[in-house]
Amino acid sequence: MKFRVDRDVLADAVAWAARSLPVRPSVPVLAGLLIEASHEGLVLSTFDYETSARATLQAEVADEGRALVSGRLLADICRSLPAKPVEMVIDGARVSLTCGSARFSLQTMPVEDYPTLPEMPAATGTVPSEAFAHAVSQAVTAAGRDDMLPVLTGVRLEIDGSTISLLATDRFRLSHRELGWDPRTPDDTLAALVPAKVLGDTAKSLTSGSEVTIALSTSGTGEGIIGFEGAASGGTRRTTTRLLDGEFPKVRSLFPSEHLTVARVDKQALIESVRRVSLVAERNTAVQLAFSDGVLTLDAGSGDEAQASESIEAQIDGEAITTGFNPQFLLDGLTVIDEDIVELAFTQSSKPVVISGAGDDTKGEGSKDDTSFRYLLMPRRLLS
Repeated sequence: MKFRVDRDVLADAVAWAARSLPVRPSVPVLAGLLIEASHEGLVLSTFDYETSARATLQAEVADEGRALVSGRLLADICRSLPAKPVEMVIDGARVSLTCGSARFSLQTMPVEDYPTLPEMPAATGTVPSEAFAHAVSQAVTAAGRDDMLPVLTGVRLEIDGSTISLLATDRFRLSHRELGWDPRTPDDTLAALVPAKVLGDTAKSLTSGSEVTIALSTSGTGEGIIGFEGAASGGTRRTTTRLLDGEFPKVRSLFPSEHLTVARVDKQALIESVRRVSLVAERNTAVQLAFSDGVLTLDAGSGDEAQASESIEAQIDGEAITTGFNPQFLLDGLTVIDEDIVELAFTQSSKPVVISGAGDDTKGEGSKDDTSFRYLLMPRRLLS
């Protein structure tokens, strides 16, 4: 194996492929990054039996071959190289890397022990890359992080014709995001439970090209894989991951069909007020929100401890209401909403609030656009 490649292209591809390497691999070769050189170019791959990453890039290949080296070490080296072409050559059981006057010699791992990467399923459809990355970043906000409840660490991806729905919950909050896409089969109705971290990292990393191809293969609950592919500098990037096992809770019904109180508030003013008031809130205590007479009053702290109170303007339709929320969960939802004005819709103080961006009133009630995002948050006092 012998090839020559642009330093920036190589460093970017290596960093991308190495980002999903396991911190504590079950077997040593899973810490490796597989380099495959052919006259078609380079392929860089990583795989931990759950998630695979595959980057293709253009290179001047003199001799074809394969080598397996430490992925994290190679990423660190490539990041530090001078801005000159990189040459890599297999030299016995080592790989020699030269860039300008910098030279490195890396120990190889047994390439024959490396697992075969899963095939990319047949393409299900395509979605604009920036829109997909943004929608995923909103949806994963509510995903669980407790590995004892693995089903809740995923995002349920539902495909219904030309619409993708993303749902996530950690039991205390729920996110729902919809966006349009271009399906290969217009009448397809599919669903998958995708690990939230993999989905978030992948969507964010595939914005170089104009669109992302989604490929979904399901053969029953917890079986099958999902793949994502997009263009990148000098080639393509592809990720596959196994779907999570288990039944995602039926959460759509948690969104109420009617509300008794609806408040509209300037998003940035609310975010800044919550951040200030919550400074005196003890761990696991709520920030109180009282809506009345065109004013939202926030309070935190109690008794002999530090206390804080602040009021901001609010447009309130319906009955006055007082409730309380985990301040960080409230901020998580507010900060991913695009609109400058947020709408908080309540049924009663002991029930969840539905937070969304206040849309354009000229669209009419019930209208939907491509940025529909809803965030449902349980009152803090119900979290026992």
